[in-house]
Amino acid sequence: MANINTMNDAWIAQGQKVSDLNDKLNAAVLDDSFDQDKFKAMKQDRDNAVARRDALHEQLEEERKAQEIANMDDKDKAPLDDNEKDIKAEFIKNFQGMIKGDPKVMNLVTSSTDAAGNAIGLTIPQDIQTAINTLVRQYDSLQQYVNREAVTTQTGSRVYEKWTDVTPLADLDDETATIGDNDDPKLSIIKYTIHRYAGITTATNSLLKDTADNILAWLSQWIAKKVVVTRNAKIVEVMNKAPKKPTLAKFDDIITMINTAVDPAIKSTSLLMTNTSGLNVLSEVKDAMGRYLLQPDPTQPDRYLIRGKRIVEVADKWLPNAGTTSAPAYPLYYGDLSQAVTLFDRENMSLLTTNIGGGAFETDQTKIRVIDRFDVEPTDTEAFVAGSFAAIADQPANFAAGSTTTPGK
Repeated sequence: MANINTMNDAWIAQGQKVSDLNDKLNAAVLDDSFDQDKFKAMKQDRDNAVARRDALHEQLEEERKAQEIANMDDKDKAPLDDNEKDIKAEFIKNFQGMIKGDPKVMNLVTSSTDAAGNAIGLTIPQDIQTAINTLVRQYDSLQQYVNREAVTTQTGSRVYEKWTDVTPLADLDDETATIGDNDDPKLSIIKYTIHRYAGITTATNSLLKDTADNILAWLSQWIAKKVVVTRNAKIVEVMNKAPKKPTLAKFDDIITMINTAVDPAIKSTSLLMTNTSGLNVLSEVKDAMGRYLLQPDPTQPDRYLIRGKRIVEVADKWLPNAGTTSAPAYPLYYGDLSQAVTLFDRENMSLLTTNIGGGAFETDQTKIRVIDRFDVEPTDTEAFVAGSFAAIADQPANFAAGSTTTPGK
């Protein structure tokens, strides 16, 4: 825990350093005696500070996950039954055979194809996919905030009704009254098409000599990180299609967005979302008395609230700023992502290896390819809005000068 606290303090301090360097850059470009070489050196210092801040945050998350695993109760570690052990052992055996290029295994994994005629490869068993999904949730995954639906077909459609379009039930005067035709709901048809997303890594000879558990642990970690990165990118793409709100300039603008931007029916499940740079700027906003306006979450002090709404932080590399480097526009989303976005998950991850393609032949290596199959689509576009801010001003003092009176008068 001490290591986590030290890492957290260093990350916060580095965020402050980035903010200070940004202020210096802003002042430099406004100075009439602008010096290009000095500005370039200052910008390099700022970029290095940003890289260190992001590295500290990434390592902080790794420390937290390690702590969670270390503190996990043995009763939460359900043992595999005999059938699961057999499936797990068979998967490892086939995986090792695939890396070695065993003809029997290669014929097995390349004989099945998907709807597009592509080889599916070695399908990852369900219990191992469950372990991967558990790791995905522990990483900085946006999937936990959207609606996730498991599907079994390559394409399909769903019908949605926006909250703002929902009408009340008709009031029937008597028992013989009929329901009128004017109660037809305004429905939207959302179509999905499952896409294939692939990543490749290089297998070392030592991997083949490792134990089954170590091979599974390595595979699970690698695939989980690939899944998070890929799905985050696609979710952010859909988030960016949300209705745009005017640029936020003061703290009251954020309060107004919380109070008015989405239907009251989903306010209780709504949250705020920004990137690391944006959270750093928000965390420095003060009231007239010099007190920070962001409220620490009582249950998790390293997280912040605004009017009881949680602020979800996403790394800059997944949720980048708009604008320019010297004048960034920080994102600030608000709403219920589970209403606004649906991830259609084919739940059919697979592996395939080659010692010929991808430069493997020339370097005498084996390449492992993982394929994830899913699609992300917007559903209720009015359940989530996209705001932005360049800076949020501190609240000004508003103390009216009181009149004084002489005692006895």
